[in-house]
This record gives sequence, C-alpha cells and structure tokens, in this order.
Amino acid sequence: VSHWGFQTAGQSGEQELENLVLKLSVLKDFLSSIEKKALKALQEMSSATPAIPPQPLSRKAKSIPVQTFEVKLDITLGDLTKIGKSQKYTLSVDVEGGKLVVLKKQKDSQEDWNTFTHDKIRQLIKSQRVQNKLGIVFEK
Repeated sequence: VSHWGFQTAGQSGEQELENLVLKLSVLKDFLSSIEKKALKALQEMSSATPAIPPQPLSRKAKSIPVQTFEVKLDITLGDLTKIGKSQKYTLSVDVEGGKLVVLKKQKDSQEDWNTFTHDKIRQLIKSQRVQNKLGIVFEK
C-alpha cells in the first residue's frame, strides 16, 4: 500500500479522495511554513550582516610592523658638491602610518632625519640594471 493511500479493501473512492485532499492540504501548509522560515532566516542574515566587521578591519588587527633598512644614498648631479665618504642611512617604512623616515647618523651620536608622508611620494622606480636599487621621486 502506498504512502498516498491507494484504495484498499473497505475504503470507497470518495474516502480515498478525501484522504488525498487532506494529505495535499497538509503538504501545502508544510511547504508554506518552510518557505516562511527560509524567508525569515534570509532576512535575519541580511540584517545581521552590518554587525559583522568587514574584512579590511579584521586585517588591520594584524598590524604591519615598521620595517627598517640600512641603505646608501646614490649621488645625483645635484649632490656633486657634497661628495665625500659614502654615507650610510637608515630607511624606516611605516606602512600603516604612511611615513618614510630617512635617518643619518652624524658625529657625536647626533641624528639628522627627514620624514616623508605617503602623499609626498610621487613614484617608486625599481632599477632594472641593479637589483637592490630603488629610486624614490618626491613632490617638489
């Protein structure tokens, strides 16, 4: 005997039809309630979305440490009057703060530094001839 209640001995065709209509009605109500639950769940998910922080904020939680490099400044034509010993500098890059600091140690442990903010840096040029050479073009 099928789940849908085919006629068995003792049941009339009219009773079978009523049972079938009753089962279809229950099934319709069941599907309707599932549809409402699904719609409600979707609405709750979409309204809850702003409460979840977007990806960039969670990425910012992992702060990028300030990177420091020992560098030598390349002499350009404008610096020819200052030719002397090759000076070593410390270059600090603060990505999150958007700053580049060029520090030069002088005699008597004095320090001389220049700070450049990210909006003053116009271009970075990686040398194709010398692998570890980087040109930085500043505003003005």
